[in-house]
Amino acid sequence: MDTETSAMRASQAELQSRLIAALCTRTLNQFAAESRLDGESLRDAVERYEVDYAWQVLSSARLRDDTVARVADRLQRPLSEPLQNWIADVLSAAAAAQPPELLMSFDNDVPEQFAALLCAGLHPKLDPAAAALV
Repeated sequence: MDTETSAMRASQAELQSRLIAALCTRTLNQFAAESRLDGESLRDAVERYEVDYAWQVLSSARLRDDTVARVADRLQRPLSEPLQNWIADVLSAAAAAQPPELLMSFDNDVPEQFAALLCAGLHPKLDPAAAALV
C-alpha cells in the first residue's frame, strides 16, 4: 500500500468517525419511551419521523443523493463521479459500523453535517477525486 492510499484511508476513517459521532441514534426501547412521553404510539412515531435502522438510513440512495447535492451546493459546482462514489463509500462504511439494533430518522441532518465536514477542508485534499474539482 502506497503512502497516498494510506493517507486516503486514514482520512476516510477520520471522516467516518466524525460523521458517526454526530449521528443521533436510539435503541428501539429509547424511541418507544420517547414516543410514550409524546403521547403517541410507536407506529405513529415511526411513520411521522420515518425511522429505520441506522445502517439502512445511512446506506440509502436518498441520503447519498441528498449529501451529494449539499456538497455540490456548498462547492457551487457539480461533483465528479469519483467524488460522488467516495461520498457513497464513506456513508456505506458508516452504515456498516452501526450496531444492528440502533435506529435513526431520515430527519437527522446527516447530509448537512457531512457536507460541512467535507467542505471544511478536513479531507478532500487527500482524495484524488476531490482534487480533480479544484
